[in-house]
Amino acid sequence: MELQLAWRLFKRELMQGQLVLIVLAITLAVLSVSGLARVSERLQVAINGEAANFIAADRIIDSPVPLSEQVLNMAESLNIQHVTNMKFNSMVYSGDNFQLVTIKAVGDGYPLRGEIELSSGVTQGLPKTGEAWYENRLGGLLGYPTTLELGNTELNLSAEISRLPDAGFNPFASSPVLLMRLDDVEATGIIQPGSRVSYVYQFAGEAAALTQFETQAKPLLNNSQRWTDVQSGDSPIASAVKRAERFLLLASLLGIALACAAIGIAAQRYCQRHYDVVAMLKTFGASAKQIRMLFGAHLLLVTVVGIVLGLIGGVMLDLAINQFLPAEIAAYSPPYSRPLLLGVSTGLISAFMFSAYPLMRLLAIPPLRVLQRQLEGLQFGMWLHLLLSLGAMALLGYLYSKSIALTMTVVLAVLLLGVLLSVLGFVMIRLGHSVGMKTTNPFQLALAGLRRRARQNAVQLVGFSSALVLLLTILALRQDLLNEWQKQLPENAPNYFLVNIAPEDTKPLDDFLTTHNINATDIYPVIRGRLTHINDEELISRQEEKDGVEGRVGISRELNLTYRETLPPNNEIIEGTFNQADDEVSVEAEVAERLGLSLGDTMTYTIDNQEFSVKVASFRQVQWETLQPNFFMIFRPKALEPFSYTSMASFHLNDEDLQANGSDLTANGVVLQLIQQFPTISVIDVGAMVGQLRQIIEQVSLSLSLVLALVLLASALVLIAQTEAGMATRQRELAVLRTFGASGWLLRSATGLEFALLGAIAGILAVIVAEFTLYMLKTQVFELVVYMHWPWWAIAPLSGAAVVATLGMWRCRQLLNRSCSDLLKAG
Repeated sequence: MELQLAWRLFKRELMQGQLVLIVLAITLAVLSVSGLARVSERLQVAINGEAANFIAADRIIDSPVPLSEQVLNMAESLNIQHVTNMKFNSMVYSGDNFQLVTIKAVGDGYPLRGEIELSSGVTQGLPKTGEAWYENRLGGLLGYPTTLELGNTELNLSAEISRLPDAGFNPFASSPVLLMRLDDVEATGIIQPGSRVSYVYQFAGEAAALTQFETQAKPLLNNSQRWTDVQSGDSPIASAVKRAERFLLLASLLGIALACAAIGIAAQRYCQRHYDVVAMLKTFGASAKQIRMLFGAHLLLVTVVGIVLGLIGGVMLDLAINQFLPAEIAAYSPPYSRPLLLGVSTGLISAFMFSAYPLMRLLAIPPLRVLQRQLEGLQFGMWLHLLLSLGAMALLGYLYSKSIALTMTVVLAVLLLGVLLSVLGFVMIRLGHSVGMKTTNPFQLALAGLRRRARQNAVQLVGFSSALVLLLTILALRQDLLNEWQKQLPENAPNYFLVNIAPEDTKPLDDFLTTHNINATDIYPVIRGRLTHINDEELISRQEEKDGVEGRVGISRELNLTYRETLPPNNEIIEGTFNQADDEVSVEAEVAERLGLSLGDTMTYTIDNQEFSVKVASFRQVQWETLQPNFFMIFRPKALEPFSYTSMASFHLNDEDLQANGSDLTANGVVLQLIQQFPTISVIDVGAMVGQLRQIIEQVSLSLSLVLALVLLASALVLIAQTEAGMATRQRELAVLRTFGASGWLLRSATGLEFALLGAIAGILAVIVAEFTLYMLKTQVFELVVYMHWPWWAIAPLSGAAVVATLGMWRCRQLLNRSCSDLLKAG
């Protein structure tokens, strides 16, 4: 019986349009969450997939000894591809010429990700047995021979390498690369007991299998074996990928919060509209159980319809957006299962949790409301509503992010935002109390309307401001991330590094660069040294700490030190002052934090068996992604004067710049001249890596724009739901004002001004909270520079007023155009 009544009530209200708001809220909420999840997952998979090209695999294990067969068998059991490679240094000979090279011996299947680019084009193969491929600079150093000697064998040089996908970036590892087959290594006789060799094991497979493999394999690795993925510190795009994923995750969680808010507003409106229905049902003898069944089934039908429409919309949204994505991103297609399940969960959990308290109030409506319509039954329990709402957000947030810390951060931020906006909004609206009920002009009538609906408007301000806060936050973070990446990789970013510059070559090299109009960085001296003591306390290695040795953990390797008179570009002093005395040093901030340094601490270094001490004068924040020379420690010239050194620099060079300067040479021609004129200087071409990195950044930028568009959709949903929430009360008021002779012009002007004032107040509150939110996110999550967005203080109130007024007038247009009799009949 109750189910039949629920179905009849559902059909009648659906045909009359009374369910439009809540069905639309659930539909758009599920659409936003499932669509946002699908697009975010596609972009995350694509970004990581493209980033994997930098390491030629999804995962890497770097080991000084052959890896256990148990680990390799584990990979095979999970259907994970794997390739074994070796890397070591050796001398090669060609006639009277010889050169130290980095041998990269690769197995069949290399590379698992990315492609090898030769001077003749992209190849899918590897050198044949007895052959080797070489870097361009090796050919220049040896005079482009056809063969060379490596150990006990002679290898034919059959192709020139333009780029290896996992070439990496380490300007201090200056040896050119020689690529050969792994099977040919034994014939060279180079690898003997005690030889320094790196065994590089590359793995590629499905995400779930890789996750399981990581869980099982990592505990089997020892301290000398290193696990690497695209987000490891050695990856040149690690910072970009990590920030992009955090942004996508944050935007998705905020989208979920917005969707939940919209459903909560719609559910409250749904229950309020049925107060009189429940009162009449109780008057005619319906039991509490029958009423619960009736409205429970009715709400379930509404939820199911909203979820189905939302899932269809989410799939269509993904298909539509996919048409505008670049082919390399569109090619990635993660399973639909998780976005669809998340959409269903969002609809069910939010519809139940956010409507539980309004439904309790609905079911508690007394029969006496038939005679006294001001009765509303249950007048307490807001704490329960708040608990259920936050519980729904927390549950959905965790289902999406799998991160308790991030979920709780968003929930606490939403709670703080709601409390602050409610208090401030209510106080600011109550300031209009002294205006009274004068209706001589539209502004006074608008203020009077704000006063009459103080409580309702305070709730509306929470919704309006929440949407604006999230929009401002996402917009600012997106722009800051893009600006950060653009600053790190401008069009003239260095694409060549020069290392091992002898002191006597510094002036001739500078003249060479000037002659060819090459825009180069400063030439930085490089000195190898080891940090041994801090405040006279001897430092120990992490291995010694694990072995039970007590002491302060330092850096268990030699550092590349430099000296300068001035602060280098892309370095910012965050504490202290840059070196002013000869016995002072400036330290990179993250290293300083790891070593537990404070300003004024004494650091002792050993260089060429000589010790010297300096004091910490400042801490620097360094942009490592700029592809310019950067250092952990920077000294004054006099401190390192007694020690021998080589230098390094970087510069930007391409064919277009040379042609613009009237040169007939190509970039390769100029580099070849440089190698021939300065044979001891090592030239490292990172142009291909810069191009690939810029491509990744462009894909990340696109992802940020798409996520912003989806959050805009969710924000619009909240604004529409909030505007719709007060329509019934406003209709009655308009009927009364029309009855007392208010003109249509007066009502339209007053209504527009009332909504505009709400939007302006929401804009001001949104800026305050957004600035605080951005401060927390930039300092605790994204590691970005914090600054005030002063234009917002004018733009946000004006934009809020315009948007809310437009939505309000659009929704009220039919009410404002009705006659007095029509309004009274409708009421």
